[in-house]
Amino acid sequence: MKKTPPAKDISTYLRALPRDSRIVLQKLRETVRAAAPEAEEAISYRIPLIKFHGPLVFFAAFERHCSLFVASKQILRQFAPELEAFQVAGTTIRFTPEHPLPASLIRRIVKAKIAYNLERRSAKRKRSS
Repeated sequence: MKKTPPAKDISTYLRALPRDSRIVLQKLRETVRAAAPEAEEAISYRIPLIKFHGPLVFFAAFERHCSLFVASKQILRQFAPELEAFQVAGTTIRFTPEHPLPASLIRRIVKAKIAYNLERRSAKRKRSS
């Protein structure tokens, strides 16, 4: 992919992508937003971030694949059997436009990450009280 200035928002980020990556990441974005309607969008580390009481997921397109960054090994372990068809490293799931992540799996990952973020927030509040 060619070097472009950092995007100021997710729509701008997506418009700069090749068609196949743009389509799959737009569907991913819509799926995450449907699972987390109160979440906010941002650009962080030059890639899209969707956050709700902390980061839910980041996503990005690269030359040969796309990635969903869950930022929680615990969450990815929970879904390991369903992720066997994808390359998983650390807290990242790699997929291609030809073999995207199923929307139902994305929704369940996001719901689990919401619960994880809320639990962490609650625990943090208890510690500071």
